[in-house]
Amino acid sequence: MEEDKNNWSEISNDISDVAKKIKSRIDEEDLVDDLKDSFNNTIHNTSELIKNLMTTVESTTKDQEIKEETKDLIKKINEELSNSVKETGNKIIKLYSSDSEDSLKADEEE
Repeated sequence: MEEDKNNWSEISNDISDVAKKIKSRIDEEDLVDDLKDSFNNTIHNTSELIKNLMTTVESTTKDQEIKEETKDLIKKINEELSNSVKETGNKIIKLYSSDSEDSLKADEEE
């Protein structure tokens, strides 16, 4: 009888541990989703800002040489931002993948 109580206690503890791990994993995924959304919003806002800047230069600058140089400069800035976004995205993917693999290994070891 006492052994049955211990078994049920162990099962209850195991269920509690699994529930905690599931909640932790869901919280991590929610955080990653929030970061992705924030990152995408930042990219979109930056893109809109660059488009507006190009439109403003096009409509307000009369000197053709200055207009072309300014547009070239904006294009270079846009390319640099685009490259930075790609690099950052790749780093985040690698980091998240590495963390997920480490977490899975830790779960397997338990």
